[in-house]
Amino acid sequence: MVSVLFFLTWVSYYNQGLLSVGNIPYQTTEDAIGNHFSQAGHVTNVRIVYDRETGRPKGFGFCEFADQAGAQNAVNTLNGTDFNGRSLRVNYANKN
Repeated sequence: MVSVLFFLTWVSYYNQGLLSVGNIPYQTTEDAIGNHFSQAGHVTNVRIVYDRETGRPKGFGFCEFADQAGAQNAVNTLNGTDFNGRSLRVNYANKN
């Protein structure tokens, strides 16, 4: 299994379209996040982070766009919006 840190480091060098997504409802799937974010641009990858010990979602994840323009559109239009009863936090991911 690829670690989240490795994934973030690799993607950050090759793509400026990686966003961190916080306050994700615990019952949400990666497909649902991808569908929601596709209104901003072409989504290429979605990962929800899970607790290693319990296997439960931690309430945050990452959404990768094909280009920086789609990512910027998502930050501008989806940050703070309601998604299944929770206000999403959408920002650029960084490796730090």
